[in-house]
Amino acid sequence: MASQALIKEFEDLLGKENVFSSEADRQSYSYDSAVLPPVVPAFALRPTTTEQLGICVKKLYDYGIPMTVRGAGTNLSGGTIPDSKESVVILTNGLNRILEINSDDLYAVVEPGVVTATFAAEVAKKTLFYPPDPGSQAVSTLAGNIAENAGGLRGLKYGVTKDYLMGLEFFDATGELVKSGSRTVKCVTGYNLAGMMLQSEGTLGIISQAVLKLVPPPQASKALMAVFDDMQKAAEAVAGIIAAHVVPCTLEFLDNNTIVRVDDYTKAGLPRDAAAILLIEVDGHPAQVADEAVVVERVLQQTGAVAVHVAKDAAEKFKLWEARRQALPVLARCKPTTVLEDATVPRSQIPAMMKAVNDIAKKYNVEVGTFGHAGDGNLHPTFLCDKRDKEEFARVEAAVDEMFDVAISLHGTLSGEHGIGTAKSKWMEKETSRGTILFSQRLRRALDPKGLLNPTKLVGI
Repeated sequence: MASQALIKEFEDLLGKENVFSSEADRQSYSYDSAVLPPVVPAFALRPTTTEQLGICVKKLYDYGIPMTVRGAGTNLSGGTIPDSKESVVILTNGLNRILEINSDDLYAVVEPGVVTATFAAEVAKKTLFYPPDPGSQAVSTLAGNIAENAGGLRGLKYGVTKDYLMGLEFFDATGELVKSGSRTVKCVTGYNLAGMMLQSEGTLGIISQAVLKLVPPPQASKALMAVFDDMQKAAEAVAGIIAAHVVPCTLEFLDNNTIVRVDDYTKAGLPRDAAAILLIEVDGHPAQVADEAVVVERVLQQTGAVAVHVAKDAAEKFKLWEARRQALPVLARCKPTTVLEDATVPRSQIPAMMKAVNDIAKKYNVEVGTFGHAGDGNLHPTFLCDKRDKEEFARVEAAVDEMFDVAISLHGTLSGEHGIGTAKSKWMEKETSRGTILFSQRLRRALDPKGLLNPTKLVGI
């Protein structure tokens, strides 16, 4: 438990309402969305100005206290779970202002705690578009998206968070303000420190401000649903669409178990006997959308789709996407514990990866439903269990271990968008190399000599 003198010092700086030291508050910041044991911190701080944020970081560094920065805690890899009971959680939700939306130069300047969906909605009011759309966008924060390099459904065509980061201000471990990038399209002034902060998961600095690129919105869109009786055919359809020089805005899939579970809950009339369905949306200029929809439909039919449904209006399009939106919430209702993963493989390896996931689930007698971003090979095998049943949860952990071994063997990656944190750190060397781990640790030690920023996350320090 932190000393009352230390807590009083931060209360004088931030106000009592922004220092959380009660048992209930500390418990609230002991976990995130990962299925990992909680760690109760010493206390939590909520600065409301960037100046306060810098002072907090400096004080904690001077006192040698470990720091864990937290946005909304929606990450799935344990990145915002405190490292020890001595850790202090720094909350960014008090820094939630959109400072500028510039329609002439197509950028916005934001504080770290701005909620992703709120930002996208404000940008849309200016007839502009911010494409990154992580599944947690209703609550996740923009700095959290940067720290995890969050993706989303539109990643195939529009890219992910890294593709929209123009500039960054952050505090290093000692509380010094660092600036990188600018509001200009081109900027090669110094090291790309903003790029270094991407997917750094709170281990290299604490973001205080970001400059984000905006783009004009698409003028039109069209959605389709294709039904397949074989996962191989669905994968061939994905490859065929790309080979036809069509890059959809979104290209998603659901496996049979997910289809059935979603249909049980929503009564949407989904094809319950389908091996997989693909949900596709093309967008752009109206004439381009019409042409591309025809090409996509032709490819789907040529690759063996049992049925193809084209949404006729916005209401039908919404209904098509409702199945995808409901996938995780519905699966999460099935069992007390939901282990959502994001093994990612080359598109051509989706059938092999799907077969492996299903074979592994049978081997360990665990239930899995898989959905995800077929267009970029990003799969979300979702294991349904009850972690209170230690024997069952051990089987799930063994299944996940084996699944990642398969993903790496297929030239895939441990994480397409969820990050490493502590949940996946044990596999890092398998995908990269011992040299990669050592280099990363040397980098961390150079920037954070006391090892106070999220010390156990990623490669550890």
